[in-house]
Amino acid sequence: MFFGLWKRKKERSRPVDPLAAFDELLENLERQASELRKSAATLLALKGELTRAVERYTRRLAELDARRATAESRADAKAVAVLKKDRVQAEALLASTRESLERAESDGALLLEAAAELGERVEELRRERESASARLVMGGIVTDALKERVARFEQALVVDAARDEVERAHALADVYREELREKAD
Repeated sequence: MFFGLWKRKKERSRPVDPLAAFDELLENLERQASELRKSAATLLALKGELTRAVERYTRRLAELDARRATAESRADAKAVAVLKKDRVQAEALLASTRESLERAESDGALLLEAAAELGERVEELRRERESASARLVMGGIVTDALKERVARFEQALVVDAARDEVERAHALADVYREELREKAD
């Protein structure tokens, strides 16, 4: 029953390539924006249904008022009582439907705004990704150029070391020559 309770969840491996990290984030944000747009579309469809229901209940109230006036003119107390009950129920349904309509409108607007913000964020990240891609390419070019320069610098150091060694050898030879001359004299 509790066997998996203390197990650690495996962390998703993070992409090594920075551009892959951008792509993954962009994909996640696009998926979220898509879900938001889908939910907003559902609420907009619901809004249409609720608007039609408000119109239907409003017509029903007008119809009930006309029928009640007819019943009152005929002095039909039973019909008037039933029509009053029907009117109360229709008013309650109309009020509930209007509340649902207002909520659907506000929630739909909120979801569309959130989707728009995510869309802007996605576009901003795409521009940033393109910039990062260009910087990585340029960084690679600069790195390659610097590697060549370092190689040339290392060659120059090797040549300088060889020159120093040659000069030491000449200096040592000069010292031996001087010693030989002093011994010969």
